[in-house]
Amino acid sequence: MKAITRTEFNFPNQSSKYVGKVRDVYTIGEDYLVMIATDRISAFDVVLPKGIPYKGQVLNQIASKFLDSTSDIVPNWKIASPDPVVTVGHKCTGFPVEMIVRAYLTGSSWRAYKAGAREICGVKIPDGMKEHQRFEQPIVTPTTKAEIGLHDQDISKEEIITKGIVKEDDYLMLEKYALDLFNRGSEIASERGLILVDTKYEFGKKGDKIYLIDEIHTPDSSRYFYKESYEELFAKGLQQRQLSKEFVREWLMENNFSGQAGQKVPEMTDEIVRSISDRYIELYENITGSKFERAEYTDDIYERIETNILNMLARL
Repeated sequence: MKAITRTEFNFPNQSSKYVGKVRDVYTIGEDYLVMIATDRISAFDVVLPKGIPYKGQVLNQIASKFLDSTSDIVPNWKIASPDPVVTVGHKCTGFPVEMIVRAYLTGSSWRAYKAGAREICGVKIPDGMKEHQRFEQPIVTPTTKAEIGLHDQDISKEEIITKGIVKEDDYLMLEKYALDLFNRGSEIASERGLILVDTKYEFGKKGDKIYLIDEIHTPDSSRYFYKESYEELFAKGLQQRQLSKEFVREWLMENNFSGQAGQKVPEMTDEIVRSISDRYIELYENITGSKFERAEYTDDIYERIETNILNMLARL
């Protein structure tokens, strides 16, 4: 199965290129970014050895749809998506924090709570809560934006402001935007029979204007539960049916890999790769309510991507 795992383009007025875990980002001059969502896949901060066909298209098109459907709340970096795996947008100076919004006590917040914590990022959590229980209202639990290879660290609103990491007036706007975006995402998810459990948002500035940047409400940055089974499973103390890339982590852990030193990534057979690809397509269709239209994986796929980007850049 073919997959887009590496790009090597050189665009007019290109000033830099950044290779992330799953995306290649080209900076054009001082004003624009070309973000290519590759089919690379990461888990436990490790890029796995094989790409997942259509994964990049799934994430790029979900993010593109949600950027469009939330642009009335906060301006976002997207200008256009000229190719199924590409978004071209404004280059912003990112704030050094990620805004994580949680509506349920699950994942890392549950693990911390179970270990005795009653405060997460400065937000007090009441005694007596259960795993996957809904908070009275969504909470914001920010993290620092770590350097490559390092883990993000929890941090409180007060620390961010007093340490001057983000100016107070800017931070208050980021918090407001994050909660408003989460409410919109929750409404859209509910229409699809889903619950938006938690997600992360990143913001940046261009001039004096705050923009929403990066991807939004994708299964790589968000966790979803199925609405119809939530109450019954919660009442029985059972695990929730999730719509996220958690299934990839579970497969790795079942095969004795969790990113620890000395552990070996299990073999990714064609069957495993195909099954992960199918799951991502299923995620797309559940989250968007639209049928996924596969972009052709032909021998000239990189030529197609380059041509579409060049045509877009010529119009900027």
